Amino acid sequence: MGDLRGRLTVYFEDPFWVGVFECICDGKLSAAKVTFGAEPKDYEVHEFILKHYYDLRFSPAVAAAVKEAKKKPKRVQRDVKKQLQDTGVGTKSQQALKLQQEQNKQERKVKSREQKMAEAERMFELKQQKKIQKRKGH
Repeated sequence: MGDLRGRLTVYFEDPFWVGVFECICDGKLSAAKVTFGAEPKDYEVHEFILKHYYDLRFSPAVAAAVKEAKKKPKRVQRDVKKQLQDTGVGTKSQQALKLQQEQNKQERKVKSREQKMAEAERMFELKQQKKIQKRKGH
């Protein structure tokens, strides 16, 4: 399978708290977005991950650069602090989520078009039956 990494970013997007799951596998990034509502506690996030991680719908994979480097402990602390202060989501994740949104939109369009066609066909058949009934004089 290769290299697999995951990251969860929780941030406030007015009026809800949102979590973005990022999964990097073999240099390809895919993301999933979850709306938590009220500010989630650490244990609530942990519980969500345990119960619902496999139910998430990840976006199609997008190419992403992955750095392989050992970091010193103080550097890791600084990076974590910086990430906690940073309120945005990585642009690659946003691209992946946008791609997923576009695919869902296309699927919805196709499905609604098929439903409209089926309904029009049904109405046409009803009109034809009514016309036949009137012709028979019943």
